[in-house]
Amino acid sequence: MVEELPSVFLVGPMGAGKTTIGKLLAKQLGRTFVDSDWYIESQTGADIAWIFAKEGEAGFRERETRAIDELTQKPHIVLATGGGAVMSAENRAFLNQRGIVVYLNAPVDVQMARTAKDKSRPLLQQPNPRQILQDLYSTRDPLYRQVAHIIMPTGHTYPRHMVNQLLQQLASFNISSAAGSKKE
Repeated sequence: MVEELPSVFLVGPMGAGKTTIGKLLAKQLGRTFVDSDWYIESQTGADIAWIFAKEGEAGFRERETRAIDELTQKPHIVLATGGGAVMSAENRAFLNQRGIVVYLNAPVDVQMARTAKDKSRPLLQQPNPRQILQDLYSTRDPLYRQVAHIIMPTGHTYPRHMVNQLLQQLASFNISSAAGSKKE
């Protein structure tokens, strides 16, 4: 039964639809939606770009690990993580062991289309964002796959249809085999 599921954690690259899918999924499940980047911003009073500028990526990642630790302990939430959250082995363990992890797998072309005009993404404010997205995808895709219980391709259907597909997978998900099982 979907109501009995543990928290659901969404991972994937920027532009994969984690926030959009997360909000819709949380509404369908009657759960609270939390975006880890928004949570960090609310805790610090500063936006992610400012944190990156002042503390660098390493400083931001420390804050992110603290946030992931706190958030993954909350019961029955839907959590959208930042694209780089999986870079930390500690974060991957928190996510994988404390809930059901869904990898929203977006090809680079989808990421480009969805992030092209977004000036709030510090890693894309460089001369060749396509190459940055490709490099990030190459590095992070194996980590997303490692941590995920369910892998869902994105960019091929409407968000509501995708949430319905995800709900079907979650409904048939065997909670006792969450650790180590994959559904695609």
